[in-house]
Amino acid sequence: QAQLRESGGGLVQAGGSLRLSCAASELNFGNYVMAWFRQAPGKEREFVAGITARGDNVDYGASVKGRFTISRDNAKNMVYLQLNILRPEDTAVYSCAARRTENIATTVIGYTYWGRGTQVTVSS
Repeated sequence: QAQLRESGGGLVQAGGSLRLSCAASELNFGNYVMAWFRQAPGKEREFVAGITARGDNVDYGASVKGRFTISRDNAKNMVYLQLNILRPEDTAVYSCAARRTENIATTVIGYTYWGRGTQVTVSS
């Protein structure tokens, strides 16, 4: 059974940065689109960023474009999310997800495997 495990969350002041990591196992990683979603209390899960299997195309949610950067290392079965210029409204649980297709999906239903998430809290 494929497993995704996130790390790197924490408490940071507004304007600060964090780098999230997601380690994949039991998965033919190089064949999967990877994405990050987030969910704040009382809100629906929101697409943050996605990257194609070969890393040649990326997509971002409108609220994070220009501040966050997704990347992957297929040799290490890892995907990363660099979070810069953080705002209090970025506070959420961030989860990585995988889907075996060529295209990035921005909806939850498009993904097969999910991690449990890592908490990011941004103080004002």
